[in-house]
Amino acid sequence: MAIDDPVQPAQGTDAADAPAATERRSTWSALRPLVLRIHFYAGLLIAPLLLIAAVSGLLYSLSFQAEKFIYSHELEVPVGDRSVPLGEQLAAAREAHPEGTVTAVWPSAQDGATTRVLMTTPEVEEGKSLAVFVNPYTAEVRGELTSFGGSGALPLRTWLDELHRDLHLGDLGRYYSELAASWLWVVALGGVALWVGRRRSQRGGVRGLLLPSRRGTAGRRRTLSWHGTIGMWAVLGLVLLSATGLTWSRYAGENIGAVQDQLGGATPVVSAALSEGAGDGGGEHAGHGGAGPGEAMTGMDVGIDKALASARAAGIEGELSVILPADGSGYVVKETDKQVPVHLDSVAVDPADGKVMDELRFADYPLLAKLTRFGIDAHTGLFLGLANQLALAALAFALIMLIVWGYRMWWLRRPTKERRLSAGRPMPRGAWRKVPVTALLPLAAVTALVGWFVPLLGISLLVFLVVDAVLGMVSRARTRTAA
Repeated sequence: MAIDDPVQPAQGTDAADAPAATERRSTWSALRPLVLRIHFYAGLLIAPLLLIAAVSGLLYSLSFQAEKFIYSHELEVPVGDRSVPLGEQLAAAREAHPEGTVTAVWPSAQDGATTRVLMTTPEVEEGKSLAVFVNPYTAEVRGELTSFGGSGALPLRTWLDELHRDLHLGDLGRYYSELAASWLWVVALGGVALWVGRRRSQRGGVRGLLLPSRRGTAGRRRTLSWHGTIGMWAVLGLVLLSATGLTWSRYAGENIGAVQDQLGGATPVVSAALSEGAGDGGGEHAGHGGAGPGEAMTGMDVGIDKALASARAAGIEGELSVILPADGSGYVVKETDKQVPVHLDSVAVDPADGKVMDELRFADYPLLAKLTRFGIDAHTGLFLGLANQLALAALAFALIMLIVWGYRMWWLRRPTKERRLSAGRPMPRGAWRKVPVTALLPLAAVTALVGWFVPLLGISLLVFLVVDAVLGMVSRARTRTAA
């Protein structure tokens, strides 16, 4: 790709403005080979990781609807005349799995939906729960499945989520996803800068930026046209996916969490701690669930139905999760509807008398905590429901096509006569020497800061620079030897 031709001052431009425009053009002309070289090698070497993330992300975004079909027996029941008390449903789940310890209950939120009772059992690994599905009209147990985290993901979505996150390799696999997320925004923004600079030099206007060329292009140029225009449409979503994905990463995620805490943006939690002596010591039923129907009360516990009634009287409605009392704490009833408008209020209920001890409204969250919540839920396809999932699928498919087009351009541009195996022709080394000092020093400072904050990006960039320098030395040595 040739360096853009210098832009001539437009008609009507004041003579005093021409030097400033020329200076801006000169700076970009010097920076462009450097950006192109980084975009070329980063795209070539990181693209396989991005492709894995895109394909697994595409499958994950489609799994929400697939789960409704695959697990319809557990999730749906015929609508009955009236629901039995939640305590009876909880007792049925306990009877079916006496070895389990109930941690939370998700009451049926709509007609024909089952109640979900979450348990920890010796057979279920840490971080997951056994979800027991109960018919809310008959208290019949419909089945049980492994459930992951607060999202309630069932086995299909959990498997795809773990594939996307760590390739089922545990901590070792997390390096792949963090490296991909670390470079995604760099490749995306670099590509946009190159595309805008190219179209500006060709005076293609807005249409040239956002719509592929339809005439007079073929082969590599046509592929480049699609690569650039689709990249422009997808760049904002890709950058947001990169940023939100880094919040889960091991190293960058720790730095993001520390900054969030320093800025007072940590997500608040409702206080469910009981005062000393509350609940009459709690007895055996203070830990996870209280007494079921017909059981003898060894401690003061109003039961899950009265706790839920108190929460609803306090305005907690819709899709709910009831976390059962543990030692020294009461019931926590919280809304779980993350679609717009979100309903994430929560209250703590004293098991001794059923009174609300504390309440937390989503409106009272710090702004940064709200934005974090929105970003994470959008990344996982929960924020806008089906629309969110379709947008994720479109972004993942766009990223797949961008990678395919990028490799195709590399393949079409590769040298075929001199060497059979080659990485193509990137911009020559030493492009940074042509960058003005006034732009190079701030660029280096920002790069160092970003590399420290996003460690895998900084380390991989440093490795790239070292390898590139070594290859340059070898190339020069060969040239001298040949001479």
